[in-house]
Amino acid sequence: MQSKRTVFSNRALPYMLLAPQLAVTAIFFLWPAAQAFRQSFLREDAFGFSTQFVWFDNYTRLFQSASYLNSMAVTAVFATSVAVLSIVIALALAVAANGMIRSQQTYSTLIIWPYAVAPAVAGVMWWFMFNPTIGILSYLMRQTGYNWNHGLDGTDAMILVVIASSWKQISYNFLFFLAGLHAIPRSLTEAAAIDGAGPIKRFFTITLPLLSPTTFFLVVVNVVYAMFDTFAVIHATTEGGPNQATNILVYKVFDDGFIGLNLGSSAAQSVILMAIVTVFTFIQFRYIERRVEY
Repeated sequence: MQSKRTVFSNRALPYMLLAPQLAVTAIFFLWPAAQAFRQSFLREDAFGFSTQFVWFDNYTRLFQSASYLNSMAVTAVFATSVAVLSIVIALALAVAANGMIRSQQTYSTLIIWPYAVAPAVAGVMWWFMFNPTIGILSYLMRQTGYNWNHGLDGTDAMILVVIASSWKQISYNFLFFLAGLHAIPRSLTEAAAIDGAGPIKRFFTITLPLLSPTTFFLVVVNVVYAMFDTFAVIHATTEGGPNQATNILVYKVFDDGFIGLNLGSSAAQSVILMAIVTVFTFIQFRYIERRVEY
């Protein structure tokens, strides 16, 4: 069935309605993106008094830099860890909520609340709980014999930022999984139960395959989130340390551009990040398009 097409009596009205959003997109995204792309081919001094066109030299230097390659590896580990941890926990919580009858709404509301917390606040909260001196979690770990110190140990620092970033994203994933579970016909699971399939078998043979489109969507969204929206978490907890152990790509753009004042290199890094998110968006769009066609 074809959807009804909206017809405007005034030809100018659609463009007038779109104008504010197009203006915001042009001013706050297209213009800065174009400036970053132009600046990525330049070498400038810290105060902008001297500018030299260097073609792809900034990009060449990046991929020859051990620091940048390390940042790419750190980002890959961080993004994968955040995506897996937040998706797995959200799926488990969604399955638990879907099985409730009376308290499902209250349970769901309590899980959704953390999404309203700002990333910087989430980072500070977990930083306090894992603080080696006053943190309750670090105190409990010391009782078991483990001396937690994310200020000196790179592994501890990575665990901290992964937990802080995942905690905030679980609520978002939970909403999508719960909606996906509600869309699965109960007749399928009931028929499998009658045939003797247990809860675990029903989950892996019926529920999980039917949630695969939702899962794929969330994998892409969570990877993009981990690569771009976790800057505030990193800045509030580890500032990329210790010894660059948590210096992900988006934080390195800030570190090189605003702290190191290497504007050309920072611009080149932002262009590479923009290309990465474009690729992820294209993959997601193609997958959704194929699902619609199917």
